Amino acid sequence: MEDIIIMAIIFAVPIVAIITSHFQKTARIKASYIKDQLEIEKLKHENYLLETQKLKLELEKMQMVTEDKTKIL
Repeated sequence: MEDIIIMAIIFAVPIVAIITSHFQKTARIKASYIKDQLEIEKLKHENYLLETQKLKLELEKMQMVTEDKTKIL
């Protein structure tokens, strides 16, 4: 009976180490994924701001052209 308990303990330690290692790797992968997603969201936000500024400038340009045409008329 004692032999079975000793064998179970001997095999349990490496199995626990393997499982712990797996969970640590999974956590690192999730952290990397979240970091990448955060970077993507930052880039999306920056792109949104640039596009908004571009559209704003185009609108101002169109308004200037329209004002110039109305002054000529």
